[in-house]
Amino acid sequence: MSESERFDTRAITECTDWEYGDVVSPIHLSSTYRLGGVDPEMSLEEIDPDRGEFLYGRLSNPTRHAVEQQITELEGGEMGFAFASGTAAIATAVLSTVEPGDHLVAFDDLYAGTRRMFDQFVSGRFGVDVEYVDATGTANVAAAVTDETAMVWMESPTNPMIRLCDIAGIADIAAEHEAILGVDNTFASPYFQQPLSLGADLVIHSTTKYLNGHSDGVGGALVTDDPAIAEAVGFQQQVAMGNVLAPFDSYLLSRGMKTLPVRMRQHEENAMALAEFLEGHEAVERVYYPGLDSHPQHDLAAEQMSGYGGVLSFELTGGMESAKAFLESMETMNLAVSLGGVETLVNHPATMTHEPLGSERRAELGISDSLVRLSVGLEDVADLRADFERGFDAISAAAPTR
Repeated sequence: MSESERFDTRAITECTDWEYGDVVSPIHLSSTYRLGGVDPEMSLEEIDPDRGEFLYGRLSNPTRHAVEQQITELEGGEMGFAFASGTAAIATAVLSTVEPGDHLVAFDDLYAGTRRMFDQFVSGRFGVDVEYVDATGTANVAAAVTDETAMVWMESPTNPMIRLCDIAGIADIAAEHEAILGVDNTFASPYFQQPLSLGADLVIHSTTKYLNGHSDGVGGALVTDDPAIAEAVGFQQQVAMGNVLAPFDSYLLSRGMKTLPVRMRQHEENAMALAEFLEGHEAVERVYYPGLDSHPQHDLAAEQMSGYGGVLSFELTGGMESAKAFLESMETMNLAVSLGGVETLVNHPATMTHEPLGSERRAELGISDSLVRLSVGLEDVADLRADFERGFDAISAAAPTR
């Protein structure tokens, strides 16, 4: 694939050279591969999928190998790996790069599943000292990172408060202390943001979200341009833990990524229209979307992203009862966890994705009982606005009379 090809072309172009000239990667279901003979001198390290050599499905699979190359191209990296889930990708990234007793600095506004993993497993079971900071202020990260810090872990934008961090600035801090910077790029997708180009050492995705884009496959990915990280991740993923994406899910992911650019453009267009609509509505207290001038990090978003994405959050007037009335009135949109699909998904963090954090921790992060997160899909935006109006009418009907 030519390095001069633009993103839309790279998203569509297959990274394979199949014997029969397939324009779509075949789904290779074989769990093992026939060898040409017995070679006492052969080692696993000498088997190279780039030469079309395969041994066992856990170690490599042609369909998975193709989609790993595809993801790597889109993120502008050198080596990519596909996992069974986004959580698995994060776990492998961390366990491949830190050791018991190491210091890890993380954004305090992480996806609840990542926070739970860091607290209960990385720290609680693996003995890593995890320190959380408000990374919207780069100075806070600088104050926390020391020469003992092995890794810095960021999300940008975050879930569900849509906060950003200065990836390039934090990359400089991490490099100064020889720490690895990992960035969860799920919300932005490689179409709108490429952390490796901003100085990150590795980037991960829940491919379940925008990369797949159709809510029909669970997966994760990690891309890096550091050979040492790639070697460690490859061992953890394939040899030690066997944490790999299945062939059929690899096919679905590859198919989804071919339409990523056109989907992301429409996600953003719809999200901006709805964010502006919500910001002007009396039933909404606040809208969190980096494309709005009112977002406190709008300028940073414009600087390090090429677009603002398809996820926004907003706070309704009133508390839990207002949120309940609003969400249960939806007809076009779907009340469901996850995000990034072609359909609009509405999430209530306090009772869904971020319920495990507990009320006290949610309050610290600003996640109120009336906060709603919206993954804006590709429907006609007029129908989505009509769904909102039904929700606002439901809030009015549920309000106590005086």
